[in-house]
Amino acid sequence: MKTIVITGASSGIGRALALEFAKRGYRLGLLGRRTDALASLQQEAVACGAAAVMTGQLDVDAASSVAHQLQSFFQTLGSVDIFVANAGINAFTHVGKDELPAEMRIIQTNVIGAIASIDAAAAHFAQQKSGHIVGVSSLASMIAVPKQAAYCASKAAISMYLRSARIELARHNICVTDIQPGFVVTDIMPDIGKYPFAIPATKAAFEMAEAIEKGREEAIVPAFPWRLFKPFFRHIPNFFWKRL
Repeated sequence: MKTIVITGASSGIGRALALEFAKRGYRLGLLGRRTDALASLQQEAVACGAAAVMTGQLDVDAASSVAHQLQSFFQTLGSVDIFVANAGINAFTHVGKDELPAEMRIIQTNVIGAIASIDAAAAHFAQQKSGHIVGVSSLASMIAVPKQAAYCASKAAISMYLRSARIELARHNICVTDIQPGFVVTDIMPDIGKYPFAIPATKAAFEMAEAIEKGREEAIVPAFPWRLFKPFFRHIPNFFWKRL
């Protein structure tokens, strides 16, 4: 019986992923900022078949306290097999429009918060000489999207961090997976369902769980059709993304 810990579990992809692994009979450690949403999710996960569910409050923006909180959470769980750094935010931002505070919030959560979480999990797994770290990046790590410059930059940063971590941590028997979702219908962005090839969070969670269980290094979600387009991303004209 494996144990998986998920950050940002109170909503969106994190919530859907928690319920998917509950159906697969995992022990769950669910972390997020909203304790009321976590309490509701805990009940639903148990009803779905989770072997056990433990919840805890975690704000990855408080990066200096993330390591201590996660280590304490891991110790209470007793053992952890998989850690998913999922917590993240998005917002439309405009370059040259005096929106630096909004851009900094995106970088703080998606980069600094994610790195703090991954680093803490890596330290724990290195001690137990095994483990699996999963980072939730985005297709935006590979394409330049107007009004998403900070978000794209944050996801490119975390994808590269995961690639480097994979090389470093291999000697500790730690697997690292980079999940790159396309358009997934959640409340992180308004009207995201109108974008091409958008899929429900439940479908995304199923594909992610499959990739995680197979120990894949990278996984684009949904695999079809985005995986077919991947070799051409850097050759697609800018006007296409602007129109999108």
